[in-house]
Amino acid sequence: MSLPTSSVKIYPLGDAAVVLQLGDEIAVETHGQVKAVVRFLNQHSFPGLVEYVPAFTTVTIYYDPWLVSEWGKSDPYAAVEENLRQMLEELETGLETEPASVKEIPVVYGGEYGPDLAFVAQHTGLSMAEVIARHTQPEYLVYMIGFAPGFPYLGGMDPRLAAPRKEVPRQVIPAGSVGIAGLQTGVYPLETPGGWQLIGRTPLNLFDPNRAEPSWLQMGDVVRFVPISEQEFNALKEEADGD
Repeated sequence: MSLPTSSVKIYPLGDAAVVLQLGDEIAVETHGQVKAVVRFLNQHSFPGLVEYVPAFTTVTIYYDPWLVSEWGKSDPYAAVEENLRQMLEELETGLETEPASVKEIPVVYGGEYGPDLAFVAQHTGLSMAEVIARHTQPEYLVYMIGFAPGFPYLGGMDPRLAAPRKEVPRQVIPAGSVGIAGLQTGVYPLETPGGWQLIGRTPLNLFDPNRAEPSWLQMGDVVRFVPISEQEFNALKEEADGD
């Protein structure tokens, strides 16, 4: 897969960041390009690089203007832009990515664990059993991690399951809650406010700051939801809490 450099946009974000825009819409190909840029930056840093944040179609690169400019000798933004354009040239023949293994996320659907499952069924004209079946059928791509630590934005949901966000967000959503908002589905790794329609909950601990890699899911992972019973949920929850 080649990178069409003519379609890439580079522009400043304040005086200490630059945005590399690789596309205009969420797409698997654009995701592959974002992932390739991240992989390159992991392997080829430059003086003054602070961090980079991948998203659906962009990678935002934060830098220290003083270090990048060699202590005021040059324009820091121009230096970073030049580095990025050279990187894009090297990426033209290096965009192939390795296949990702599938991570399974067990979910108990409905009831107290998925209080909005009935609403999603009513909104879509499907039965609750059909909603569960359609939600567990695809393999989802983790396009990005955001909103909250470890929160995965997943692509690949059946469009028949699309449902609007809640008009009034909940002040507290339990960790592990699986939700739907528009054409997307995701999992709340932490207890947090939120407005997605909740259809189930997983006992897995998706984010733990004490782990070497706090987020269980990473950009580029592939996941599949697996329906479980309440008894299985409790057993797995007890196991996860004991780790």
